[in-house]
Amino acid sequence: MYKMQQTWRWFGPGDPVSLQDAKQTGASGIVTALHHIPHGETWPVEEVMKRKNEIEKAGLSWSVVESITVHESIKTRTGGYKNYIDKYKESIRHVAQCGIPVITYNFMPVNDWTRTQLDYTMPDGSKALYFNWVDLAVFDIYILKRKEAELNYPESITRQAAERFREYNEQQLQELAAVVMFGIPGEKKMTVPEMRASLEPYREIDKAALRDNLCEFLKEIAPVADECGVKLAIHPDDPPFDILGLPRTVNTQADFDYLYAKVPDPSNGICFCTGSLGASAANDLPVMAKQNDSRIHFIHLRNVRKDPEGNFYEADHLGGDVDMYAVVKELLTIQQTYRISIPFRPDHGHQMLDDTGKTTNPGYSAIGRLRGLAEIRGLEEGIIRSEYTS
Repeated sequence: MYKMQQTWRWFGPGDPVSLQDAKQTGASGIVTALHHIPHGETWPVEEVMKRKNEIEKAGLSWSVVESITVHESIKTRTGGYKNYIDKYKESIRHVAQCGIPVITYNFMPVNDWTRTQLDYTMPDGSKALYFNWVDLAVFDIYILKRKEAELNYPESITRQAAERFREYNEQQLQELAAVVMFGIPGEKKMTVPEMRASLEPYREIDKAALRDNLCEFLKEIAPVADECGVKLAIHPDDPPFDILGLPRTVNTQADFDYLYAKVPDPSNGICFCTGSLGASAANDLPVMAKQNDSRIHFIHLRNVRKDPEGNFYEADHLGGDVDMYAVVKELLTIQQTYRISIPFRPDHGHQMLDDTGKTTNPGYSAIGRLRGLAEIRGLEEGIIRSEYTS
């Protein structure tokens, strides 16, 4: 019986959740990256092996790289982008040389994942991540002060944003800006002037242009991954909407199909993230799992609850809008068909119980993810017993 491989995201030696903690969850694999290597620079074999040895010393394996960050010059195809692509190829070769089989990456311009609140209070008192369009508009129009930003929002949102901006004090505005620009835990935070400067190259880049840039990048790196026996897994846009005037290019089945058609290499696949894809009401996730089939190289399982305006919070793993039963059932079918175990991790989790009040990476406290891992593990076992045993 082919089950999903249970993994755990770890942000390196500075992560408040240790490798020993990860081992106690029941996970067998670690998902991590060399966050101390500057974006765009080659990952040296020695550094990859150092991290791998540290993980294996704890009795775990390094199952997935998440992520080798794609330099902004590659996304805009400006400056020294060709040099950065060559460095990316070298990093793929070095990761393969060290025996790590999957590399996850994303092509989100400038800001990676985006939320507007990191401590949204749930009915049970736990804390969740939250995305709110009005708060994003407050940041965009009144803090970032992006030119003509108000044109990217419905009138109802801009009106509410104006009211909310008047209500917020300076500290609240600073806190909102810090959340929107939070980025990857453990990496350097962006300032408002730096974000303004980073947005500038995208003024002339729409979705079609960004998608073409992604395809050109994949045409360069996928043959290297094929040669090395490494799978590439692109993470969907998070959230799956255009934000801050930036185009998004990986958030629908049509986007995935386009990538497969343009770059049919077997290494070219996706990270099937139920939280990112589930934030769009247009996506039917069980159907998408079936449609992507063997192209699913890595799995993030989390849930979201949306409201009519498109705001969402991260719900219990089995308690949001995503039909997790149907998704996991389809993923199990794929694994039996191809006789593989796809790595998955419980993505994000509520800050709860003894983790409340602790300093943790947003979404990556221990107990909330442990709850999610246990729920998914039980769901998978229940499906196996009901569907695959007599």
